[in-house]
Amino acid sequence: MNLLAVDALDVRHGLLQAVRAVSFNIERGETIALVGANGAGKTTLLRAIAGAHAATGGRVSFNGADVTHMPAHSRVAQGIALVPEGRRLFAKMSVEENLMLARAAGRPGAWTIDAVMEAFPNLKARRNARAGTLSGGEQQATAIGRALMTNPELLMLDEVSLGLSPLAVDRVYASLQTLLNSGTTIVLVEQDLTRALRVAGRVICMLEGRIALEGKAADLTREQVTQAYFGLNKTGAGAAA
Repeated sequence: MNLLAVDALDVRHGLLQAVRAVSFNIERGETIALVGANGAGKTTLLRAIAGAHAATGGRVSFNGADVTHMPAHSRVAQGIALVPEGRRLFAKMSVEENLMLARAAGRPGAWTIDAVMEAFPNLKARRNARAGTLSGGEQQATAIGRALMTNPELLMLDEVSLGLSPLAVDRVYASLQTLLNSGTTIVLVEQDLTRALRVAGRVICMLEGRIALEGKAADLTREQVTQAYFGLNKTGAGAAA
């Protein structure tokens, strides 16, 4: 059974249809790179899966249950976690307080504050610091740790490297490697195609709200993904009809 099944999903922003009849499945333990240009619909898709944006059509199933109209907090309790673009931490609260807040909304499991500190060692010295005083990389690590504190089965990461220095990106990905190696099911939105192709088992490329290309990362070239990214291969291998 698939962990996540998205079937003909439509999502709107007012009169604008941001996601158009999107369908795909994710198996337990997969790492999916969701790529596409700005405005392709990636963030809206993740928010719809997480319950932060209402779907206008189609279906989202998680662990075999229909969650299409389930509120966001109930999806967290089911095991779906989203690290949003921009991180959205509580700036005046400490790192530990941000983490503790998430634990109250989640499920029991292996992820504790100490486990997060081990996965993101750069946070250990900043444990009691206000989130608003952290560097970009530290804030991103805290945001990921906050999602992990809910003990999710599906972790969705929106724009992991956005606004970070190359060094900070390297540090975040070094910490993420623990998750990638552990079999955690991950959907990763990443603008860096080289990095996305390196860490993902499968790639889904969106264009104008639709899936333009989907396939195993090992079977796709950077050129194929780039062409789908910019809408240059309407009939490429794996392209949506």
